[in-house]
Amino acid sequence: MTELQASLVGIGGLIVVGVISYNKWQEWRAKKSVEQAFSPLQDDVLLKQDLNPGTPGGRQEPVLNPFEGPDLVDTAVAPDPDLGAEPDEVVESMPAPAAASVAAAPVRRSPLDPALDCIVPLALDTPLRGEKVSAAFHSLHLVGSKPVRVIGLNETGDWEAVAVGGIYSALQVGVQLATRAGALSELEFSELASRLDQLSDELGASLELPEMGGTITQARKLYQQVQEFDAQLSINVRSGGAPWPVSTLKPALQRQGMELRPDGRLVMPDGEGGQLFSISLNANPADETSTRITLLLPVALVAPDRDGFKAMAAFAKSLAGRLSGAVVDDEGQPLSDAALSAIAHQVDDFYAAMAQAGVPAGSPHAQRLFA
Repeated sequence: MTELQASLVGIGGLIVVGVISYNKWQEWRAKKSVEQAFSPLQDDVLLKQDLNPGTPGGRQEPVLNPFEGPDLVDTAVAPDPDLGAEPDEVVESMPAPAAASVAAAPVRRSPLDPALDCIVPLALDTPLRGEKVSAAFHSLHLVGSKPVRVIGLNETGDWEAVAVGGIYSALQVGVQLATRAGALSELEFSELASRLDQLSDELGASLELPEMGGTITQARKLYQQVQEFDAQLSINVRSGGAPWPVSTLKPALQRQGMELRPDGRLVMPDGEGGQLFSISLNANPADETSTRITLLLPVALVAPDRDGFKAMAAFAKSLAGRLSGAVVDDEGQPLSDAALSAIAHQVDDFYAAMAQAGVPAGSPHAQRLFA
């Protein structure tokens, strides 16, 4: 090997080492930037603000702003100093109500909804235990893609989901008329009728099937509503430099209030078991880094008073500030405050249209249709 060749080999080796070192430095810098972005802030006035100043002692909304950190809001109701007594003492000092003023317990609402379900009554020859009914319907949970539920009239005169230990004098079977997958079809209706005919013989019951034509028409109208209002809005936070390490980003987001669900989704809880919005890191499971975070709002599932879009936009802007990124749309174009405000007004109009159609966003009706 000549001296020139040896020099070239040496220079090439230095270049390779330099490239590897630079890449490692870039990864280290990206990881440190995420850690610093989500590190606790000292003397942050936002941490000391009352999240609901107008409702002392009332239910508090979950922390949405990433700058407020992961601390949970205390929802305990404190004693009112103006009452001059502890809550138990106040209860004991109150006069007992007259017997005539005690309201009767409300009748439990049926789990089935005529607006959403095709309801088939089953009259029983004799009352049945819940164990026998549950065993009979064990294999009938779906007709096609439509959920099937069975409820019974219990000893107190209430309709409830059939449960072990209950005794029922009548049954109702409900199949959901429409889902996001489609409307109940003639074939699915016929399958339901055939299965129920067999079960009625087994249980000693007589069934009363609704007219198929009217049921299918109602199902198709309901599916039109599903198609009209099944909407998701997205906001993206794009990296302004090196990709973010997923292994660092995920736990950092959880510390800011995001909840990791069993299915792997990161969601912002609404404080009552539901969600406001979810986050996708736009990375395959095998990817170690990401250059984009996408926030998704399932509009129909979030009630208007939750201000889901405004909460999502505020969270996105905070993330962008912390991670030196930019808030952009799905095409990568910047989203200004004016653009976000315009979208918020469109969301308000969308909610009004849902309410007018009889499907208020976030209601039990909407939760079943758009789940």
